[in-house]
Order: sequence, then C-alpha cells, then structure tokens
Amino acid sequence: MTVRKRPVSNLLGLAVLGLLLEQPMHPYEMAATLREREKDASFKVKTGSLYDVVESLVRAGWIAEHSTERAGRRPERTVYAHTELGRKEFMSWLDELVRTPVKEYPSFLAAVSYLGALGPERAVQALGERIARLDEQIDEAREAQADVLGQHTPRLFVIELEYALTMAEAERDWARRIVGEIQNGTLTWPELITREGRQVWTDHDETEGQQA
Repeated sequence: MTVRKRPVSNLLGLAVLGLLLEQPMHPYEMAATLREREKDASFKVKTGSLYDVVESLVRAGWIAEHSTERAGRRPERTVYAHTELGRKEFMSWLDELVRTPVKEYPSFLAAVSYLGALGPERAVQALGERIARLDEQIDEAREAQADVLGQHTPRLFVIELEYALTMAEAERDWARRIVGEIQNGTLTWPELITREGRQVWTDHDETEGQQA
C-alpha cells in the first residue's frame, strides 16, 4: 500500500486533530491536555512546535478559527475547530497509520547491529545498564498509566500507554536473554580478520591495534 503524501505530516498534527474531535480548543489548552493525559509519551509536545503545527493545519484547511476567548488580563486566544475536510483527513490518516507498517530506523536497532564490536564483557555491561534504565522507565510508565486510569479516563483513550509499556517490557526481556546467552557462552563472538590482519569481534576483548 502506498503511503499518501499529506500537506501536514508532523504526527503532532494527528494529536491536535484528535483533540478537536472532542471540542474546539486553543493551542495552550491542547498542550496542557496532551500532557495531562500522558500523550507527551507518544508525541513530542512543545508549545512552540504545537503553534507551528496549528498554523500548518489552518493553511491546509483542516482546522479553522472557531472563536476567540479572553481570561482576565491575558491576551485573546484563538479557539480552533475541525473543518469537514480536516475530519475526513484525520480519519484517513489515522486509518492508514494503523493499517500500514512503516519502516522505522530506531537508534537501538542500529546499535545492536554492531554489538559485536564492543566485545562480550563490554556488551554485557552496556546491555545491563540499558536493562536497569528500562526497568525504571517501565515502573514510571506503570505509575503514569495507573494515574490516568485512576482519573476514570476510558482505557481506549490512553491505550498507547499500554502499547509503549508492552514494547519496553519486550525490549528489556530480549536484552536480558542476550546477556544470559553471552554469559553462558551460547552467543559467541566470531573471529574476524581485516585485510590488514587485525582481529575484530573476537572472544578476546580490546583487540584494537593487535596484529594476528
């Protein structure tokens, strides 16, 4: 399936369109609501970037000014709402993202493709530290999920927290398994010799500069 080019591709735009399904909002309220619902775990929520995305959505004709409001002595704030086009585009974009796996290039995947260069001991140390940090993130994610659901937020509205938690647990469990295999010797380091006769990726750590 071909992914269609859209005038707005920043995923923060998807978050804005999703919020406006509920009610018209001004950008400050959008940012506050996203953070309150822990959506900043799924979207990079920065107020400046959000205003830029809102302007892009307006230019695309997906949202439009609904009204203005003033609170006390604060400047007037523009409240935005969906256009009919914006509602259709949101549904189409969302449907496409759910249906179509997109090739992504996470930094950890790139790093583990060269895990052998670290040598067994250093690889175990690096993975061990990552496991500890993932454990902390998992604990924090569980607390955040419990807090949001404790506010009687429907589970479906924050189901991405469940997905993120599952992915973090899977990554942690994989890293633990690899550490175990390195330590028990079932994952071995092949002996590779460069054209210059230098050993790399061997069972002997720190072979840099040694000649075969």
